[in-house]
Amino acid sequence: MGTDAFTPHLLNRLRMRQVALLLGVEELRTLSAAAASLGMTQPAATKMLHELEDALGQKLFDRVGRGLQLTAAGSAVLASFRGLRGSMEALGRELAELRQGSAGKLFVGSIMAASPALLTDALIHLKRTFPLLSIEISVGTSDRLMELLREGKLDIVIGRLLKLSTREYVFRPIEDEALAIVVATDHPLAQRRGKSLPFADLLEFPWILQPAGSPMREVMEQEFKSHHAQLPKGLIETSSILTTTNLIAKTQMVAVIPQSVAARYQAHGLLRILPCAVRHKLAAYGSIVQKDRPTSVAAAEFLRWLHLRPSRAAVRAAST
Repeated sequence: MGTDAFTPHLLNRLRMRQVALLLGVEELRTLSAAAASLGMTQPAATKMLHELEDALGQKLFDRVGRGLQLTAAGSAVLASFRGLRGSMEALGRELAELRQGSAGKLFVGSIMAASPALLTDALIHLKRTFPLLSIEISVGTSDRLMELLREGKLDIVIGRLLKLSTREYVFRPIEDEALAIVVATDHPLAQRRGKSLPFADLLEFPWILQPAGSPMREVMEQEFKSHHAQLPKGLIETSSILTTTNLIAKTQMVAVIPQSVAARYQAHGLLRILPCAVRHKLAAYGSIVQKDRPTSVAAAEFLRWLHLRPSRAAVRAAST
C-alpha cells in the first residue's frame, strides 16, 4: 500500500484508546499494568494491540520472557504517538484557556545566545500586542529543548535542529552564533597583553563546559582535538549562564559562553573575553516548530517578529 493510500486507511482504523494503550505500555512497562490503567482486562488489551498491529501492517512487540520488547516498527510508531500526545496536551491547554476567557499561554524554549536581545525584544513586542497573554520561558541547550518540543511541553524553540528530520519540524534560521572564552576580570590570563593568547595557556586552568551532547560542548570537543589536547580533568558541566558567571567570578576557571552574552557581561565589568578565537563554529540557530501541530495566533505573531528583526550583522553594517 502506497503512502497516499495508507494515511486515510490508518485514520479510519486507528482509535485513541490504542494510542493510549501503547503509551501506557511504554510508561508502565507491562501490558497488564497499561490495561489496568485504562480500566481494561488484559485479554481486551491484547486484542486491541493485535488490531493496532493489523491496522499498521507491522509487528510492534516481541515477547521476551514475560515482558514485551519494542520492534523497530514499534519504536517508530511510539515516537509518533508521543508527538500526538503532545499535540493533544497543547490543544487541551488552549481549550481550557479559552473556556476561562484568558488570552492563552505560550511556551517558548531558547538557547542562551538568543536571550540577551533577540528573545527579549520579541517578548516585549508580543506583550504589547497581547497584554493578557501568559508566557513561560525555558532556557537550555538545543538537545534538551527539542525533547520538550517533541513532548508537547513547548510551542516554539529558538535553537538548533541538530540531526533531526526536517520532515517533522519547520526550521527557519535566524543567526550564526560565535563563542567566547571568558574568565574573571582579575584572572591571571586577563592581565596578559598582546593580540592573541595561545590555547595551550588555557589548559593550565580548570574549565567549565556545557553538558555532553549539547552543540556547544561538541564544538569545544572538536576545538580541543584540533589543538591536540584532551578535555581537562575535573570539569564542571552546566548549561546555566548564571552558575557559569558566578563560578568564574570567584575562581580561576575558564568558561565558554555565547559571544552575545559575553559582550554584555564584559561591558558591565563582570568578566573578560580572552583574545583566543574558537576555530570551530556552531551551526546557525533559528525558530523550530512541529509541522503537524497547529500554531496559535500568539505563536505566529512571535515567530513573525523574530524573523522581521534585522540581523545584528545588518545593524552593524548600517552603523559603520
